[in-house]
Amino acid sequence: MKHNISIIIIVLCFVTGITGCSFLEEQVPQGILSDEQVKDPQYVDNLVISAYAIYMSAEDINSSFSMWNFDVRSDDAYKGGNGTSDGDVFHQLEVQQGVLTTNWNISDMWQRLYNCLSRVNTAIALLNQVDDTYKLKQVRLGEMYFLRAYGHFLLKRLYKNIPFVVDENLTTEQYNNLSNTQYTNDKGWQLIIDDLTKAFNNLPEIQPEVGRANKAAAAAFLTKVYLYKAYHQDDPATHEVTSISADDLKQVIYYSDPQWYGNYGLENDYHNNFRPEPQYENGIESIWAIQYSKNDGTKFGNMNWGYGLCVPNIPGVTDGGCDFYKPSQNLVNAFRTDNNGLPFLEDFNKKDYSIAEDYADPRLFLTVGIPGCPYEFLPSMIMARTSTWSRSNGLYGYYVSLKHNVDPYSEYIIKGSWWGNSQNRIVLRYADVLLERAEAFAQLGQEGEAIALVNQLRERAKKSGEQGIIANYPSTYGVKFNVGLYNQTYGKEQTLQIVKMERRIEMGMESERFFDLVRWGEAETVLNTYYAEEVNDCSIYSGARFPKNKGEYLPLPFSQIAASNGHYTQNIGGW
Repeated sequence: MKHNISIIIIVLCFVTGITGCSFLEEQVPQGILSDEQVKDPQYVDNLVISAYAIYMSAEDINSSFSMWNFDVRSDDAYKGGNGTSDGDVFHQLEVQQGVLTTNWNISDMWQRLYNCLSRVNTAIALLNQVDDTYKLKQVRLGEMYFLRAYGHFLLKRLYKNIPFVVDENLTTEQYNNLSNTQYTNDKGWQLIIDDLTKAFNNLPEIQPEVGRANKAAAAAFLTKVYLYKAYHQDDPATHEVTSISADDLKQVIYYSDPQWYGNYGLENDYHNNFRPEPQYENGIESIWAIQYSKNDGTKFGNMNWGYGLCVPNIPGVTDGGCDFYKPSQNLVNAFRTDNNGLPFLEDFNKKDYSIAEDYADPRLFLTVGIPGCPYEFLPSMIMARTSTWSRSNGLYGYYVSLKHNVDPYSEYIIKGSWWGNSQNRIVLRYADVLLERAEAFAQLGQEGEAIALVNQLRERAKKSGEQGIIANYPSTYGVKFNVGLYNQTYGKEQTLQIVKMERRIEMGMESERFFDLVRWGEAETVLNTYYAEEVNDCSIYSGARFPKNKGEYLPLPFSQIAASNGHYTQNIGGW
């Protein structure tokens, strides 16, 4: 899009950790800026900060860029809330029934993310006009290419066929004539990769300010996008995986190579990734995170309101908590382990997990609040199967997400219209890179390398149970931890099973699951099995049926189709 950069641009600078962040309107006189003034590096950098900031300021409790709202389609979580009519449009997505192209949640995320892209492109257009004597010009361009890739990535995972705004100098007429089917699925991923490659080439290994993307962040993002691209879905009549590209998988191996991650590794305690204390945020495992804060001079701080609906409704403590995004019984069962401490790859859901009877991976108690155990690790708040822990009186069960919440008595929480907390949201985590690398190795027939990476995560999980914040759970609450390593030789298919199960356990409730199932081409099989098995634990699934070659992606919003003058084509599936 082409923008008039001569008018004053009021920038909402909400990115904490980036110094010198203030309102542009306070730095320059009100009115019109000259072309020379607006090209001044200080004004350009405010636009860059603004492009980061919108990934917080444009976020909403109902439209979280973490995508938890849309992960309710997976087998990891129930929608939650007070009942099926509470957030009914997300209930429709959860059971894949009655989804309409006019539903507000279909269009809202589209609009928010394209607003993000507009701000990024504004910054890129102006950066390209700044004199090359501005020493940070190429670095800032790299950051903006990274953020442009991020916006397109989020959109593509949701809608598949999207218009790409990768030319920051489009005229209004050109913008209005963009097509959402100009590029094949494969080419669409390549456009995102092209931006990330420019980011990778421009970004330094270390940024002096937290929150800015660096070379490792670009490498981690390239790892992820190449893995998505590897699973080709280019038949315009289906969403099925038609082939898996070895060349793309080799790029996954290249960009996940340890050479790019010298400053990163695994936390000793898994839980450290999900703590709000300053000494834990931006830790060794956090490659790139959205930065939130509380005490930064603003009324409510730059809090994460995107998780505001995930807070349980605890009387006298979190009154007004909405209790959304509740872990499923199916997810809890996936953490069960056998006598050797290994997951049940085939029959994990044949028996519901029992604290008294079953071994479990310690990551269960760092991901899911379990009745009989403390909420947010507070001995004074033992969870139970009561309405305190389920606004729906058990319709959505009694489990609660731990990763999205913090100690409700801590200084890191605030209540505005909804609850917010200042805990960073890690977008790119080193464990995720290891899992993606393991998946690529498995697909390429290098099973030993894949298993070795999985075992790194399992060793950390074992250490977390023995030495971390939940080390007393066996003696105090009667849980039984058991984490073993894979120490045999495994074929390709079994190795893939192992990697996929490890990914589910390690990344549980981080909103990756539904997109993983679509990427693998397994959504229909896995989710229809889930509906059939889970109906005994959550009756909402009695009429659920996943529609193959439709439910994998959201439809394009009706309003966008109507306004496109015939340039947009609706996704397949009979919307």
